[in-house]
Amino acid sequence: MALPFLPGNSPNINLLKEKFHKSQHFDYSSGVPLLAGIEKPGIGGELLLGQRIKPKSSVYPKVATGGLPSWVAFDKQALCFEAYFQETVPDIPNETNRIRKCKIYFYLEDDTIQVVEPQYKNSGIPQGTLIRRQRIPLPPPKQEQFYNVFHFNLNQQMVLFAQTFTVTNCDQFTRNFLTKCGVILNDPVAVPEDPYRSLREKMEKSMSPLRPYERRDTLKQFLEYDCKVLRFFCFWDDTQAIYGDLRELVLHYYLADDTLEIREVIPPNSGRVTASKFLRRSKLPKHASKHLNLPGEVTDRTVLNVLASTRQGDRFILDSLKVFFIIIPIRFILIAKINHFFLNHINIFSANVSTLLQTAAIQEEFYKDCDLTVGGELNVWGRKVIIADCDDFTKDYYRYKYGIEDFNPVKYKAPVVPKPPKLVPPYNGFGSEEDSLSSCQRLLPKPPQKDLHKFMEHDRYGLQSNVLKYFAKMVTNSQVDSEREFIISFYLSDDSISVFERSQKNSGVLGGMFLARGRVKKPGQELFKSEPSEYFIAQDLYVGATLCLNNRLFQLLDADEYTLNYLEQHAEQFPKANFGTILAKLRSIPEEKQRDIRNFLTLNDPTNTGFVTFESFRGLLMATECGLSEHEVLVLGRSFSEHQQPEADVGLMLAVAQDVLKKKDFDQIADMTRVFEHHDLTKTGRTSIKEAMTICRTFQVPLSDNLLTCLLQKFADGDQINYNTFLDGINWLNHPAPPVMPDELLKFDVKLRRDGSRVKSINYSSLVQKVFPGVSNTVDPESAASA
Repeated sequence: MALPFLPGNSPNINLLKEKFHKSQHFDYSSGVPLLAGIEKPGIGGELLLGQRIKPKSSVYPKVATGGLPSWVAFDKQALCFEAYFQETVPDIPNETNRIRKCKIYFYLEDDTIQVVEPQYKNSGIPQGTLIRRQRIPLPPPKQEQFYNVFHFNLNQQMVLFAQTFTVTNCDQFTRNFLTKCGVILNDPVAVPEDPYRSLREKMEKSMSPLRPYERRDTLKQFLEYDCKVLRFFCFWDDTQAIYGDLRELVLHYYLADDTLEIREVIPPNSGRVTASKFLRRSKLPKHASKHLNLPGEVTDRTVLNVLASTRQGDRFILDSLKVFFIIIPIRFILIAKINHFFLNHINIFSANVSTLLQTAAIQEEFYKDCDLTVGGELNVWGRKVIIADCDDFTKDYYRYKYGIEDFNPVKYKAPVVPKPPKLVPPYNGFGSEEDSLSSCQRLLPKPPQKDLHKFMEHDRYGLQSNVLKYFAKMVTNSQVDSEREFIISFYLSDDSISVFERSQKNSGVLGGMFLARGRVKKPGQELFKSEPSEYFIAQDLYVGATLCLNNRLFQLLDADEYTLNYLEQHAEQFPKANFGTILAKLRSIPEEKQRDIRNFLTLNDPTNTGFVTFESFRGLLMATECGLSEHEVLVLGRSFSEHQQPEADVGLMLAVAQDVLKKKDFDQIADMTRVFEHHDLTKTGRTSIKEAMTICRTFQVPLSDNLLTCLLQKFADGDQINYNTFLDGINWLNHPAPPVMPDELLKFDVKLRRDGSRVKSINYSSLVQKVFPGVSNTVDPESAASA
C-alpha cells in the first residue's frame, strides 16, 4: 500500500546532500554566447537525464601495476601491433586497391594510440604518422567509450576514425603483456600481397643501368680514424729568392679523409705577417699542373654532352663504355670507340655540332700517409718541402702499420748559440734581495712573486696547522740565558720562522715574541753579493740541531707530537725521520759494536722482559758514536716504543668533563640517551666504542679528543661500553661533580697532552732481531762491562 504524497510521508532526496553547486554550461567567446559544457554534470555533480560519464583510463589488474598508478607503473611502455588497411584506387585502371602496412602503438600509461606507416621509396604517398597520439573512441554506438588494452587482439579488425585496420601480428613484449593480463591471443596472419608493389619490385630488379652509381664508402675510415692526426715538422728552403730565408712548417695529415694542412711557424721579431695557414686543409696532388682545371674536368664520373640546341636545350649522357656518338642534325656521323688521342685533336667547325666535353675523368694522384716519411720531399704546389721530424704518435702509427723504425730527424738548423749569462749586480742593501733583483730584471719593477702553489698546499686547513714546533734553549755561557725556554715555529707555507719565549716566574726575563715571523738567512754568507742568499728550510730543523738565528745560537731539544708525526709521514722529504735510512746506518756499523750494543741491552734487562728504558737506550746509541743524531734516536725509539696511557683519576676526569660541559652550556644528555637506545638493538645497555665516539661527535660534545677517548676507555668492558653509566657520569645537571680548581684543571690538561706520547720503554728484542739478525746471542761480560 503506497503512502499518500503528503509532507512527512515521502522521502527527501536532499536530506543528506551537501553539494548544491551548479556547473557552468554557457560562456562567452569573442562576445558570442555559446554552449561550453555539454558533458558537465547537473546540480551537485549529479548526472543529468540520459547523461553518461566517459571513463578516463582503462582498468588494469592491481597485480600488474603493483598498487601504483598506471602513469607510474607503465611509464615509457607501449604495445606494438603490425596491421594493414585496404585503400581503394578509383582513377587508375591497372590498380584497383592498395594494401598499406602500418604499425599501431598503444601507450599503457594513458591509453593513447598512435598509427604510423613506414616510408617506402618512391611511393608517391604521404606516409609517416597517420593518426597522432591520442585516445580514440570506439565506433558507434559506443562512441562515449575509448579503446583500452583489452580491445586488442590478433587477426581482428579495428575501426579507428572510420578506417578499418586488420591486426596481423605483435612483438614479444606485447605478447607477454597481454598473456599476463589474461588475453588469449589469436594466431598471427599474413599480410595480403599488394599487386602494384610487387610490380614495382619486379621492375626495379629488371633494371640494369648502363652506368650504375659507384659508391665510395668512406664511413669506415672516418669512424676508425676520426680525431687522429699525424704531425710532421717540415721546412722550406726559400733562401734563393730575394729576402728569402728558411721557413719552418708544421704539416697535419688527417687520417679520417686523407687531407692535410700546413701551418707556418713564424719566430718572434721576424718581420713577417702572421698568417693562419700556409696551406688550407685539402688533398694535395703529387703532380701539380701549371694551370687550374676548368669546371667539369675533374669529376668522379664522366659527363658527355651529345646535343646542343637552342630550341631543345642541352642533353647529357653518362660515359660508361667510352663509346661516343656525335650527332649532327644535317648529317649523322657515327664515331665508335674513339681513343683519347684522336679526341684531343679533332676539330668540328659547325654550329649544329654538339660538343664533346671531357671524354674521361682526369685521374689525379694525391699524397697518402704512405708517401710521408722523415727525410722525404713534398711538392706543395711547386714548393719543395722537406719533412724533418714527427711527433711520438706519428712514430707509433708508422711503426705499427708499416713497420718503419728509422725516424732519424733531419738537421737543418744551426746549433743554438748559448745565451751569455746575465750578470746581476750585487745586493745594495735596500729592501729585500728579491725586491732588488726584480728591479734589475725589468724597466718597470714588479713585486716578487710568491709560491702560491706551495702556500695553498701547506696553509692551515682544519686541524692541519702545517706548523712545525720545537722546544729549544739558547746556547750561551750566560747562566741566565741558558735557562730561558723558547718555542721555535717553522711555517711550511712560506718557510718562515718565529721564536716565542715562555715566561718563567722569578726569572727576571719577560716572555713573549722573541723573533717575529719571517725568513731567516743561514749564517756565514756575504751580505753584498750577486748570488741569492740561502734561507733555513724545513730539513734544517730537527731535534738536536743547532740554529743560528740573528747571531743567537739555539739548540732544538724536543718537538711536539704533530711535528714528529708529520716528519715521519713525509720521511722521503726529511732524511732525519726516515726509518729505512736509520736502519741502514745501524747495520753499517762494525760487527764488534753491534755485539756490544746487544750485550749492553741484554745486561740492562735482568728480568728478561725484552724492554729497556729510553734514557739508557739513548745514552747507549749516543756513546757508541754510530752516526745517529738526537732526532734519529728519537724516531728509532718511537718505532720500537711501548706506549702507555697515563693513569688518571676517573673522578677528576669526570669533574673536568662536567666543568667543560657546564661552561659550554651543553644540555643534550637526554637526546643522546634516546639516540644510544635507538642504536642499541639488543637493549642490553651497551654499544661499541666506535659507535659511541660517532654519536658524541654527532652531538658536537665540547670535549677534547684525548679526554673523550680516555673517558670512553674507562667505562669500556672490552670493545663495549655501558652508555648509561657514561652519560650519568658527564651529566652535570642531574649528577653534578665537585668543582675543579683552575690549577688542577691546567695540570690535568698538560699531563693528558704530554704524557700520552712520551716514550718510556723500548722493545729492544724486536729491534735487535730486525737490525742485527746475524749477531749471536752470547753475552760477553767483559765486552758488556767495557761498553
